[in-house]
Formats: sequence, structure tokens, C-alpha cells
Amino acid sequence: MWSHSFDTALGRCGVVWSERGIVASLLPDASPARLKRRHPTAELTTELPAHIAHAVDGIRALLAGEARDLSDIALDERGIPEFRRQVHALTRAIPPGQTRTYGEIATALGQPGAARAVGRAEGDNPFPPIVPCHRVMGAGGEPTGFSAPGGVETKRRMLLIEARAVGQLAGDQQKLF
Repeated sequence: MWSHSFDTALGRCGVVWSERGIVASLLPDASPARLKRRHPTAELTTELPAHIAHAVDGIRALLAGEARDLSDIALDERGIPEFRRQVHALTRAIPPGQTRTYGEIATALGQPGAARAVGRAEGDNPFPPIVPCHRVMGAGGEPTGFSAPGGVETKRRMLLIEARAVGQLAGDQQKLF
């Protein structure tokens, strides 16, 4: 395994990868020391294979305000339970500028009573923002429970960046009359 940290508009982020794909991505405060603590067997490198450079560029662009789709980035989900993989797949299908609730994800999985389990799966997401768990809200669309540094404020900031990128903020929309 290998790791790399890089600067973004929100701060220093990081990725860890294997020959199969991204093993983990870390939102701001991903110093080389933090990467080493979280993934001690990963070799820190600045030499990136093309598919990892593509992932890093995509994360940077998304966090800089571009409506970037990261669903083509390969993930190495070995060791992740099937339910969480299904949550990841549905979460990756949420386009920039849109949100879903934990309950909506649970219902889409055919388990309408599993909103809390979806919340736990999102909270344990090892792939932010590649798996855009910031686009999943609590009941009533409230931005709750975000485990990245900065918590819910980081979630709100990421949603605001995406809303601007897709022209959803009032100042960015065309006038109706």
C-alpha cells in the first residue's frame, strides 16, 4: 500500500491505495504523520500512478468548487461488509448539488427501518469525498453527524461549495421574471 497527502481548498487531504484502488481518503488535517498513524503499512510517496493522480485531481477540483463526479475512481473495499458497500454505492450515485436522507438510502436498500445503520455506515466511510457522505442528511434534511475534522461545519461547507458549482444558490440562478 502507498499513501500521499496533498493540499486542497479545505486543507491538507490524503489518499491511501493498493493495487486494486483507493483504500482510504482523508479530509483536511491529513498530514503525512496522520496518514502513517491511520495506515502504518502504507509507504508515503509523491510518485502517483495515473489513476491515483486522477483521483487526487478530482478531489482537489471538487473541494475547489467544481461539480466533479468521482464515481469512476476505483475503490478497494476488501474487508468492508456488504451492507456498507451497498450504502457506498447508493451514496456515490448522489450527484453534486443533491442530497438524500439516511432514511431514503435505507428505503432504497429495501430496509426502510435501517436509517441508523446507514448513518453508522456513512460515519465509518473510509472514502470521503469519493463516497460523498456529506450529501446524506438526517431526517428532515438536517446536516447531522459528520465525522471529518470540523464536523457538521465541514459538511455544510462542502455542500455550499457544490451548490455554487451547480448554480443552486440564489445569486447563481437565472432570474425567473
